[in-house]
Amino acid sequence: MTAPNELRLLPWSGSDGKPCYLSTDDKTGYMSRLADNIESIQLGTATELLELATDTLNDQDADLEDLRLLTKELTGSLRDVLRVATSRSHLLAVSEEPHHS
Repeated sequence: MTAPNELRLLPWSGSDGKPCYLSTDDKTGYMSRLADNIESIQLGTATELLELATDTLNDQDADLEDLRLLTKELTGSLRDVLRVATSRSHLLAVSEEPHHS
């Protein structure tokens, strides 16, 4: 059984905006794989947005609306990436803890 400190922070929020957690010992189960896939998509989106941000900031003709939209997308992506980082750092910390029988 999964100990409370081994809950996985999922890469999405509940309908009320609160964090969602997964409690499972099966790292290859459906929900674990789904979370891994969504995290991968979120990180890929962040990479694409970073490239777009660089291009937009280098474009002297970028208008204010383009910059606002980019800022909104970057903010959402940063939120996702921070959730992924938080989840993974927690999982690393749990995996490094000595397990007592």
